[in-house]
Amino acid sequence: MNDGYSIGIVGATGAVGRELIHLLYEREFPIVNLKLLASARSKGKTITYKEHSWTVGEATPEAFDGLDIVLFSAGAGITKELGPEAARRGCVVVDNSSAFRMEPDVPLIIPEINPEAGAEHKGIIANPNCSTIVALMAIYPLHQLFGLKRFIASTYQAVSGTGAAAITELDNQVKAIMNNEPVVAEVYPHQIAFNVLPHVDVFLENGYTREEMKMQNEGRKIMGLPNMKVSCTCVRVPVYRAHSVSIQAEFEKPVDVAAAKAAIDSFPGSELCDDVENDHYPTPIDYSGKVNCGVGRIRKDTALDNGLSLWVSGDQLWKGAALNAVQIAELLHERGWVGSSVA
Repeated sequence: MNDGYSIGIVGATGAVGRELIHLLYEREFPIVNLKLLASARSKGKTITYKEHSWTVGEATPEAFDGLDIVLFSAGAGITKELGPEAARRGCVVVDNSSAFRMEPDVPLIIPEINPEAGAEHKGIIANPNCSTIVALMAIYPLHQLFGLKRFIASTYQAVSGTGAAAITELDNQVKAIMNNEPVVAEVYPHQIAFNVLPHVDVFLENGYTREEMKMQNEGRKIMGLPNMKVSCTCVRVPVYRAHSVSIQAEFEKPVDVAAAKAAIDSFPGSELCDDVENDHYPTPIDYSGKVNCGVGRIRKDTALDNGLSLWVSGDQLWKGAALNAVQIAELLHERGWVGSSVA
């Protein structure tokens, strides 16, 4: 097992990039060198974390020389261009974008669910979509118990999933409404303050958005269920941080609520938050900046045979993005998979 690694972060100046820095140090990942990279326009910026300070470099192929693991959080276009370059130079790439998720030879990993997939990496490992991760952290332990057939989901996705500009837009719109001033919508097609938008990502020919189809396509790959059916509606809500998902799932075996709760409570990365008599259930505020996803409102579904309805909240900047990527890096370290197989 390696005692320390040279780590690169591409997209270090973004929201997820900064969370990556925080989590690498807070979780005491073995780092001998950390190189922060971004676009040419961010080159030369200074980023500090506690007693550490870095000058941001430009993400170029040559910048990956000598690095062991590179965490990408810079969009699919940048990753498609630079990810294979990093792998060819001996790095293991952990990518937070959609660039390689559905490529058959690229593992798509949630460490609590399919860690063994990492053994097959060829230099690139994909991080799943944020809402997919949050949903599967609730669904997978129930699948282990009852055998999943299909599920229906509605998401409640925070604006931070869009980026810093969306957070600013929500702030500005709330202030404008409070001051009886005109509301300006630039990031989203409609006002997001005091509103919800059933529109996340682009619409496809089948009427679903690309974000909605990720729930089915990525879920099938991660869980090893190629025929699993999913219907999803993704909704942007005026919440700053942490996604929530309402789920109705149908299983092969008869379901039991007490057993379902016990399965959730014992599953690593998830925690039971389900005491409706005392108004105890997961909310985005309570699960912002938390490692675990909270699962509650577990009950027998009244429309599905062998069905359960439930609610899950999880921090999309952490478990939905940066934390899952760091956990993949930890997996690479623990299993000795760094440099074991590169493209």
